[in-house]
Amino acid sequence: MISQKLIENKLNAVDNVAYYVPNFITEEQELYIIEKVNNAPKPKWCQLKNRRLQNWGGIPHSNGLITETIPDWLKRFVDKVKNIEVFPDTNKPNHILVNEYLPGQGIMPHLDGSLFFPTISTISCGSHTILHFYKSPKIHDKVYSLFLERRSLLILQENMYNDYMHGIDEVKDDIIDDSISNLNLCESQIKIGTSLLRNKRISLTIRNVPKISKFNLNSLKG
Repeated sequence: MISQKLIENKLNAVDNVAYYVPNFITEEQELYIIEKVNNAPKPKWCQLKNRRLQNWGGIPHSNGLITETIPDWLKRFVDKVKNIEVFPDTNKPNHILVNEYLPGQGIMPHLDGSLFFPTISTISCGSHTILHFYKSPKIHDKVYSLFLERRSLLILQENMYNDYMHGIDEVKDDIIDDSISNLNLCESQIKIGTSLLRNKRISLTIRNVPKISKFNLNSLKG
């Protein structure tokens, strides 16, 4: 059962399957996450063309999640998401994707796919961003946009997960306009027409991989 706080922050524009919670974590917790991510061992980083990322909890694979133990520093935030009951007990979060976006970096519109349970939860740290949504497969047909503040939590479920592609433009600043659907839910007092410079953003995408591989990264390393 979704907590009352999430129900109050429901986005009516997305058929009850997207929720936005500002200030889900504190400034102290935000700095703690950024420090831990920045100090992660170099082998944890995977360098892509337009961003860097880390996988925690294991490696998602079509044959199942190749699991590893989630470190305590990260588990506390996984538990914080789990405690608001957006994931059922049968599909508790077991994987965290950490993305690092520098100003000017983004991600092409995409679906996360059937490998994951159709609920994703994302904590934003270090910078705002604007997440755009497109009705798949028409990637040039933008439906609407969400402003993600620092320390906020975004949850996407069901048809919002399955049917709408999401992406981030590769720009260094964002112009706030009336296409943004959740400005009334934001803590920041941002006016239409405002231009906001991006900083380095760290996102934690906390999700569930239902299928588990018989292999385990911890045992393979040992």
